[in-house]
Amino acid sequence: MLPALTFSVSINRSAIEVYAFLADPDNWPQWATGLASGIRQANGVWYVQSPSGELAVDFSPRNDYGVLDHTVIPPGQSPVHVPMRVIANVDGAEVLITLFRQPGMTEEIWQRDQNWVRKDLTQLQAVLTR
Repeated sequence: MLPALTFSVSINRSAIEVYAFLADPDNWPQWATGLASGIRQANGVWYVQSPSGELAVDFSPRNDYGVLDHTVIPPGQSPVHVPMRVIANVDGAEVLITLFRQPGMTEEIWQRDQNWVRKDLTQLQAVLTR
């Protein structure tokens, strides 16, 4: 098993609105700075500009359950699965992302990725509550 941490943020918008925003990959550059400073689709494949270069990303299909899982596919490396959920919280929403420490990942990179997830969730909250 891989070490894992789950991060969450509360957003004062309905779960339906939050999910609709997040289910559109074109919105990811507004908040997911650790993954997507730019995004494009070519031949049915999504590509993001990340700090480590261009990466393919496979997003889960839209669904009624708040599932936003995605798989990041770095060139020449194993795909990285990222579970993500939007859960209703009365009139608001909780967004949860689980981060797995990948084999061979240094402590420095593991901490950097945790900080990026925290920063991105804070940015998502800011974008959706403006």
